[in-house]
Amino acid sequence: MADSTTGSPADKVLTLDTMNQNIRTMEYAVRGAIPIRAEELREELKTQPPGTLPFKEIIACNIGNPQQLDQKPITFLRQVSALMEYADLLGPDMIDTTRKLFPEDAIDRARRNLEYVGGAPGAYTQSLGIMEVRRNVAKFIEQRDGFPADAKNICLTSGASGAVERVLDMLVANPSVGVMIPIPQYPLYTATLAHLNARAVPYYLQEENDWQLSIGDLERGLREAREAGTDVRALVVINPGNPTGGCLLESNIAEIVRFCERERLVLLADEVYQTNIYTQTNPFVSFKKVVSQLQSPVELFSLHSISKGMVGECGRRGGYYEAVNIDDAVMGQLLKLASVCLCPNVQGQMAVDIMVSPPTPTDASYAQYTREISDIFESMKRRAAKLAAAFNSLPAMTCNDAQGAMYLFPRVRFPQAFVAEVHALGKEPDAVYCMQMLEATGISVVPGSGFGQVPGTFHFRSTFLPPEHLFDSFIDSFKRFHTEFMARYPTDAAEDKSRVG
Repeated sequence: MADSTTGSPADKVLTLDTMNQNIRTMEYAVRGAIPIRAEELREELKTQPPGTLPFKEIIACNIGNPQQLDQKPITFLRQVSALMEYADLLGPDMIDTTRKLFPEDAIDRARRNLEYVGGAPGAYTQSLGIMEVRRNVAKFIEQRDGFPADAKNICLTSGASGAVERVLDMLVANPSVGVMIPIPQYPLYTATLAHLNARAVPYYLQEENDWQLSIGDLERGLREAREAGTDVRALVVINPGNPTGGCLLESNIAEIVRFCERERLVLLADEVYQTNIYTQTNPFVSFKKVVSQLQSPVELFSLHSISKGMVGECGRRGGYYEAVNIDDAVMGQLLKLASVCLCPNVQGQMAVDIMVSPPTPTDASYAQYTREISDIFESMKRRAAKLAAAFNSLPAMTCNDAQGAMYLFPRVRFPQAFVAEVHALGKEPDAVYCMQMLEATGISVVPGSGFGQVPGTFHFRSTFLPPEHLFDSFIDSFKRFHTEFMARYPTDAAEDKSRVG
């Protein structure tokens, strides 16, 4: 293979100037400068003598990637996956040995799922995904919400990110199209809109009200965008919230649905954290359920994924969207768009099937499955509370409790001397703080500027996924860094501990 760097830039057809400029404009903070530096430091830890760096490992709190931080995979899912990948284990020559290693319901599920794909799990499936899996997704939605769901309206995707990209691709007809997105938001949305040369229309979540959504702010943002010539076509809601950890009340969801009705907006509900709920006051309620209760005609795409929850199989890339009240002709175009990509990841589709159709009480794996799910959930709940308490114990820092998801989004009131110093360098204070944290502790988090925030405020996002037995040392390391950081600057009003202002 020829060296990709051969020749001078003048010899190249594809250069930074000739490439798609929308890609140059894209930013994705979750995989930005700090995670890139974290990987460099990870390599240094492997090659440098012990003690060269002030920490022993990189703690990747920048991304919701549970198994990277030692979350145990769900046994039943892995057993079925193993049997499907090496189906000879199910043949007559090996089945007796297999039964000594695998429970009978895992064997039965693997055989059933192999039938779904004609015995060929390495072959393409239908472009919208395996119909039997889509039927199981529809049953799951019906049981969750108490309203009918149709497998024909379910599309399996390679992670929820694939669903987001596909739906936005359908919505953006020209550069004047705008999509309303929450601030703070998951950077996938701004990155995809930049790639499509579309306009992001921000609306701010209310930090002082546990990150609920203000209809007044939605109306103001929409009015200003339309007055500026933006063709606003859709509203994105992330519930439970990423990066905030907030969970919307059902009454707030109903207000949002009615708003989309009045303003003729397509609603995109990102609900990938729907099983990560740590509060009884704000239980998860799906947008599909509220749309059904209200008998609303609002056009809705709702998303789910195997990457989050207690499954945490990020690398298998499995997800789905349900299309509600979408025009039949548009559904045909969505099929065409799916067909271009041939099919979703097959192992991801199979993991979706297990997520929505887990072992039942009469199955051999039921006890172990429910125990593993419960253990992961209860551990996440404890870690969320412990990390929020740690943040709130520190000077110049406040943090709302995590009602859901995998993240906390604490606010830091930096000393004005630090803010002025960093701004003079043309940098963002929260980005500099997070980079200094990484260099001092090995903890990788994402600055709030990567998600958007109210101007003049500063935050960062951290997962609470480090293993529980290491959690105290992780918190101690962070506390030490923050205390030493604040001590480098004179005490001022930035240390006010009020939650807002």
